[in-house]
Amino acid sequence: MKVGTRGSKLALTQTKQTCQDIANITGEKIEVNIIKTKGDKITDSQLYNMDSKGLFTKELDKAVLEEEVDFAVHSLKDVPTELDEDLQITAVPTRVKANEVFISNTNWNDLEEGSSLGSSSLRREAFCKYHNKGFKFKALRGNVETRIQKVLDGEVDGTLMAEAGLIRLGLTKYIKEEFPLDYITPAAGQGALAVISRKDSKEVNETLKKIDDYNTHQTVLAEKTVLYELGIGCQWPLGSYGQLNKENKLELYSVLLNEKGEILHKTTLTGSIRSARELGIKVGKELIEYI
Repeated sequence: MKVGTRGSKLALTQTKQTCQDIANITGEKIEVNIIKTKGDKITDSQLYNMDSKGLFTKELDKAVLEEEVDFAVHSLKDVPTELDEDLQITAVPTRVKANEVFISNTNWNDLEEGSSLGSSSLRREAFCKYHNKGFKFKALRGNVETRIQKVLDGEVDGTLMAEAGLIRLGLTKYIKEEFPLDYITPAAGQGALAVISRKDSKEVNETLKKIDDYNTHQTVLAEKTVLYELGIGCQWPLGSYGQLNKENKLELYSVLLNEKGEILHKTTLTGSIRSARELGIKVGKELIEYI
């Protein structure tokens, strides 16, 4: 089999781990094809100031559709809520931590008003405003290592990142602080991977499904369904996170803010893990009243 991936160290690490997981079960050897995406070529703009739909996934999905590769591995939060009708998310491996973390030479609570925060996320900026941090936001793009280095070099005073990427790259030593999920709520699907293939690739799909984690898959389905119902992509600050509670029920927490950092509405709904999509629809319909 052949897999398509972006060329960043994180993308390659995620893809190679996915391939290793498959090999551990099936013994299948997989050829890795690096494909450059539009998002990799644009390095100086805030993502929310452009049409970011499929920015990091479109070219990979095209390669899958045109049978250049058998499947692609994405960070699930980058996957558009609407896929091409001939594609599907065939597997979602077990998720790592979805938390947001702070990278800086200074503690979060010691960073003064007017300090610069590197960001390309409207959601992260809105949460900073909600917590009355008074930061000046500066576009910060590039791969994980590049963004960390820019902070260490003092180009910005700090930045927020998904903890999952740092865990996968073995860079957790740079984490100054980990935030609770309700303090800075992650993007839908954060910390999870999406393995995408063609719907008609029966043998490939049977192999890929062997690495699917049902609970993770259903949980991120609920989160992404909220996004789909709202139809807002990353153009509106939304945090959404699901987890299984002690009763083994899916608990879906979502919070909608505006650009000023005001919370418009937040909600927690609980339901069966089997009814993840329905739970996401319910949350989405509740939140849409506040847009």
